[in-house]
Amino acid sequence: MPFDRRSWWWTLLLIGGSVLFFTGAACAQPSPGPAAKPQPGIDVQDYDFDLTLADTTDRIEGTATVRLRVTTDTLTAVRLDLVGPPMETGNPGMRVASVTRDGAAVPHTHADDILRITPDGGLADGATQTFRIRYAGIPTNGLIIGTNRHGDRTFFGDNWPNRARHWLPVVDHLSDKATVEFRVTAPAEYEVVSNGALVSDSTAGDTRTTHWRTGGPLPTKVMVIGVADFAIDTVATVDGVPVQSWVYPDDRDAGFADLGQAPPILRFFEENLGPYPYEKLANVQSATRYGGMENAAAIFYSEDAVADGEDDTPLLAHEIAHQWFGSTVTEADWSHLWLSEGFATYLTGLYLEHARGKEAFTKHMTGARRQVVQFHDEQPATPLVDTTFADPNELLNTNPYQKGAWVLHMLRHEMGTETFWEGLRAYYDRYRHRNASTRDFRRVMEEVSGQDLNAFFDQWTRRAGHPAIEGTWEYDADADECVVHLRQTQDAPPFHVSVDVAVETDRPGTTTVTMRDRETHTRLACSRAPSSVTLDPYTRLLGEFSMERAQ
Repeated sequence: MPFDRRSWWWTLLLIGGSVLFFTGAACAQPSPGPAAKPQPGIDVQDYDFDLTLADTTDRIEGTATVRLRVTTDTLTAVRLDLVGPPMETGNPGMRVASVTRDGAAVPHTHADDILRITPDGGLADGATQTFRIRYAGIPTNGLIIGTNRHGDRTFFGDNWPNRARHWLPVVDHLSDKATVEFRVTAPAEYEVVSNGALVSDSTAGDTRTTHWRTGGPLPTKVMVIGVADFAIDTVATVDGVPVQSWVYPDDRDAGFADLGQAPPILRFFEENLGPYPYEKLANVQSATRYGGMENAAAIFYSEDAVADGEDDTPLLAHEIAHQWFGSTVTEADWSHLWLSEGFATYLTGLYLEHARGKEAFTKHMTGARRQVVQFHDEQPATPLVDTTFADPNELLNTNPYQKGAWVLHMLRHEMGTETFWEGLRAYYDRYRHRNASTRDFRRVMEEVSGQDLNAFFDQWTRRAGHPAIEGTWEYDADADECVVHLRQTQDAPPFHVSVDVAVETDRPGTTTVTMRDRETHTRLACSRAPSSVTLDPYTRLLGEFSMERAQ
């Protein structure tokens, strides 16, 4: 998911190189704007985009064949998102030349960035309609046309969150998923990468036409093309899936080394989550404005990140995890972004634990917790599931990423590790190629665990904040006990949590204390005065903690 490269390395320095981080303030954001909305009454089944690109102009020519199903008996027009130019001639933006159905012209209007198609004879409920749209123009966003770090010309789709509408006529909302084909005609010296499997690649004179097609539906946020001079390496084949690296020729050595770390990451996620969902895994050096973008089967990485010679294992793990959660199982709406970003962030930590040991995972989670605390200090009223946004870019903050990861971490301990993994696999299997909400995820985890998780999800996804627990302790020599007093000091009402209390003596031990009210007292067996008493020694609870000996 999008994050700023500079913020990424700052966080690596902060917590030992173990967490993927996004800072909204530092990120090069796309132009702000309202979220595209689902278009009522239709369900797009398939897109077929035929695009022509050139070196002499940034103007693209396109033909989009859109097959959709009508889902209501009251529909009078099909509405597609497509950003047009201002009224003045010569400005960038897409202009529609024609709309046809079965070869016959169809009435349409294109205004206020909406293509409105009104076929004669109406739109019957349940009917399948196929429209062919011819259009052209200079994209103002979405398809980034320019030069790379070496001064070479490139074309890269960069759709997140809803910028596909700048160069493709689509329903530009993540809830309307469809299969997609890209047929790209470009100067013959370029390679073209896209979603899905390669269907054909042919050269005629000085142009080259490349055809890619997906087998499963995608949200528009991850439908892309990448067109450039690439060096390509097939690193490995994992369970029949080719793992490829696409890099600029000038960055061949560093790029192949960096992106070549993908196969063990893919194996880990396949073993724990289920089969990889796509035809290939292409990791692509690109001109994306983000550090990484989880485009399905064609992940785009910042060109500088790939070429700098630094270890990008956490970055690769984050984006590869998105192939399961974000691209295949997609959040139902932007307010549920944590089902994509929190999952990728936590799964990155779990891979680091697998590959580098427990200490790497602990650094990942403690660093994430620090970021959650800092964000809450700045925005104390913002819950994980935030429905108050006007622009999806407002949601690119610590909550969906680090707090989302922490909610999953606490859920794992609530359910047990084995059951947690079983729940993730069941959730992926049920909502593969579909959309899901936080409620959908909760219900699957309840079914798998046999637990009522409603209170847990209400507290951690709908309510802002986290507990701040201050503790004091004293040793009662007469009773051979430590008396521990815990108090939640946040302004908000108390959280219902269980916190581990570790006592260091000649026989160290840990006791779990349940807090349901603002304060609680407990007595722990201590054969002698402890050298220390600490809270949350195993990094299991999201919160702020302090403990001192009573005076």
